[in-house]
Amino acid sequence: MTRRLIAGVKHLFGWHFPGHNLRVYPDDVFLVSYPKSGNTWTRFLVANLAYPEKAPDFSNINDLLPDPEGMSKRNLEQAHRRPRILKSHHCFDPRFPKVVYVVRDPRDVVLSEYHYDIKRRALTDDYPLQQFVSRFVRGDLNHPYGTWGENAASWYYTRRGDPRFLPVKYETLQSHAMDEVGRIANFLGIPTDPARLRFAIEQSSANRMRELEKQQWHLWSSTRETRKDKPFVRSAKSGDWKEELPEASVAEIESAWGEVMRDLGYELATSSVAFAGRETGQPGHSIR
Repeated sequence: MTRRLIAGVKHLFGWHFPGHNLRVYPDDVFLVSYPKSGNTWTRFLVANLAYPEKAPDFSNINDLLPDPEGMSKRNLEQAHRRPRILKSHHCFDPRFPKVVYVVRDPRDVVLSEYHYDIKRRALTDDYPLQQFVSRFVRGDLNHPYGTWGENAASWYYTRRGDPRFLPVKYETLQSHAMDEVGRIANFLGIPTDPARLRFAIEQSSANRMRELEKQQWHLWSSTRETRKDKPFVRSAKSGDWKEELPEASVAEIESAWGEVMRDLGYELATSSVAFAGRETGQPGHSIR
C-alpha cells in the first residue's frame, strides 16, 4: 500500500522516471543503442558538437542529453529546450521520429557488459565468462532491451533506408572519426566545419573520459555506486573478443545472430558453424 501511494504521488507531481512512457515530441532526436555499445562515448561526441560552450562532462551529460529512465518527467518537460536529443536503449519504437542508432560488434559488447557487471557488483570477479555469454545470448541480463540481435534487428530492418534513421557503427566511428562525426552533425543539423568536428572528437577521447571519470565518478549515476578499482571507460577498442572470448562463446554468438551480424558488416569467425543448418537444409538459428 505504501509503495503504491508513493508511486501515485510521484506520478501526480511528475517526479517519476517516464522511461518507455516518455511523451515524444515531433522534433525529438533519439540516440539509441544496445547497452554497452558506445552510447556514453557517442553522447559525449554529440554533446560536444551541440553544446561546446557547456564543457560536457560527467557532471552535466545527463542534463545535456537526458536519459528518460534516469530523469523525472517534470525535469524532462520543463528544464530542456527543444529540440531535445535523448538517450535510449529500447528496441524499435515507432514514436521515435528521428534516430541515430549506434551498433557495435556483439562479441565486444558482451565483454564490455561482463566487465561492467563486475564493476557494479552484479557479478563476482571469478564468474565464468562462458556462462555469462550464454546468458547474454538468451537475453537473461535483467534489463528490458531484448537481446543484442533483437534490438539491432528491430531498428535496422525497420528503419533501414529511412532518411530519419542514421545507423552508425562503433568501429567505423573509431577508425574514421572525422567522417562519421560529420555524418552525425549533418543529421542533427549542426555545422560540420572541421574545427568543430575536431573539437568534439578531442573532448570526447577515451583518455579525456578516463581522466574525467577519475575526478567525477561520484557525480554520475552509472559510476557513483560502483567499484572504484574497476574503470567504466576501459580499453575503448574494437576486436578485444579475438583475445578474450573462448572459441565456443564466439560460435554461440554467431550461431544466434550470424545473419544480422553479416548484414551489419561484421565478419564471422565461425561462419561454417553459424550457417551449418542452412547448408544441410536444416533450420538455422540466425535472426530472420
